[in-house]
Amino acid sequence: MSSESPKSSAEVPTVLVRDSKGSDLLCFLEQLIPLKEGEYALLTPVDTPVSLFRLREGADPELIESISSSEPILNVADVVLQEHDLTLIRSAVTLTITGELEEPDPEELEEEDLDDDSETYELLVSFMVEEEEYGLYIPLDPFFVVARLIDGQAILIEGEEFDRIQPQIEIELEEREPSE
Repeated sequence: MSSESPKSSAEVPTVLVRDSKGSDLLCFLEQLIPLKEGEYALLTPVDTPVSLFRLREGADPELIESISSSEPILNVADVVLQEHDLTLIRSAVTLTITGELEEPDPEELEEEDLDDDSETYELLVSFMVEEEEYGLYIPLDPFFVVARLIDGQAILIEGEEFDRIQPQIEIELEEREPSE
């Protein structure tokens, strides 16, 4: 899997999204969604998003949803990824990696059901930190980000605002789909 998307910046515009903590994430602009509350954007990260899981023998992998960018686990992940010529980026919304990823062989690809949302992931690397095993996984489902566009700036939609806006965005996107 390559972090180089088949899209190029000449084909699809990019937008820098900022979250409430001041972290940034460079994204491709997939769709503009005008709602009565303002203009929103559906985005996908330019770099490859990854999720961190705690791995325990005999138990399902546990998604670590919130982690400080200075967490020692991420420092170990940095070193492990550097061995593969990859770089971990502590972005807004998600961790991302840059560098050339090998394309997986579809016959060898093992989809792992790692959480209750039935998302599928591919293990990128696993590593040990203080006698606990962790893994960085690439989500195989598209990873979308929603931002509000204000005066040319993209502000990440989080928390209650996301919960309020998400159904309206889904309705708008369903209405855009061509009927079969």
